[in-house]
Amino acid sequence: MTEVVTEDVEFTGSEGHTLSARIDRPREGAIAGWAVFAHCFTCGKDFVAARRISRALADRGLAVLRFDFTGLGASEGEFATTTFSSNVGDLVAGADWLRKNHAGPRVLIGHSLGGAAVLAAAGEIPEVTAVATIGAPADPAHVRRQFGDAVGEIEDEGSAEVELGGRSLRIGREFLDDIARWDLVRRVGRLGRALLVLHSPLDRVVAIEHARRLFEAAKHPKSFVSLDDADHLLTQSADAEYVATVLDAWVSRYLGRAGSVVGEGPLLQPGEVRVEENGLGRLAQDVHAGGHRILADEPRESGGNATGPSPYDYLLAGLGACTSMTLRMYADHKGLPLRHVSVQMRHERVHAEDCAACEHESGRLELIQRRISLQGDLTAAQRERLLEIADRCPVHRTLSGPLEIHTRESD
Repeated sequence: MTEVVTEDVEFTGSEGHTLSARIDRPREGAIAGWAVFAHCFTCGKDFVAARRISRALADRGLAVLRFDFTGLGASEGEFATTTFSSNVGDLVAGADWLRKNHAGPRVLIGHSLGGAAVLAAAGEIPEVTAVATIGAPADPAHVRRQFGDAVGEIEDEGSAEVELGGRSLRIGREFLDDIARWDLVRRVGRLGRALLVLHSPLDRVVAIEHARRLFEAAKHPKSFVSLDDADHLLTQSADAEYVATVLDAWVSRYLGRAGSVVGEGPLLQPGEVRVEENGLGRLAQDVHAGGHRILADEPRESGGNATGPSPYDYLLAGLGACTSMTLRMYADHKGLPLRHVSVQMRHERVHAEDCAACEHESGRLELIQRRISLQGDLTAAQRERLLEIADRCPVHRTLSGPLEIHTRESD
């Protein structure tokens, strides 16, 4: 058995509130991948099913982020002002925080309405390769049934107190309006990720019919697992353990290359960048630079999945960023009234004969068009000087000066 460590963390949610979260991870050894768990409607990150499943997955090598949605548990905000859309936004915000601090989540797991939320959020989290739902509704508006006679009061008065799971919570009209706008089945049809639907045929809160609709709408790869006689909230520890066992076996197929580990990788020194395949597509890459992790890919028309900018996009971005920074530093040093800099870049391959300003007279050449916008009360001489300085940015000099690239196999 792997010893599991639970770490308390916080991140900013979609509405600007501080959300309370926990990470369950193995104490020792490599992390097999990162996942985000979305709890059931009004439950919270410490609800029995969320806690048991997350820790059971951590025991098997996954690291799981679970958090309280806005207005619930230890998170800030008013639950009455939240919507299904804000829950989806909180999920995306949690994935963003993971990406910046560890690695983007490859797996999303959602329980009940949290399952609907992960299906809705998956398309906005590029690293995700697998989505699993537990007792999830095929239609978020299904939750209206839990409000009973209070629906009329909510619609007439703008909000009402509703008893849910032994708790009294205020539900606003905006929540009802928002869930009515979501076509989740259609979204599942273009999910583009592996899907696992776990559902009990005896679920009295969300009928098994919802699992059928989700499963039929999804494209392959997709799987369905019956939870037999489990209740909706998975209150029996054996049911939560079973779900974790199934998830562990299923998700291992979608964590990237066989034998690969999603982690921090070798420590990079200043000036070093590491690029590696990330399993999100044939050409998709993870780029590690300066303590940051970003994505690179090719457009679909070039054989990629468009999960990130292309290599030439990054080349232009590097030159553009260097140009803008250089101009800012020069203007500040000289006390020039430069208010704002914008640099627009374009790369193309042209015939030399068609380029009047190019030094080459024949053949094809690589051309980078750079358009610089200088805002501020600048004189004509100051503007001309700034354009001269643009050609002196370090990246410009590297690209236009003598350059050698030495290649060898890594040790």
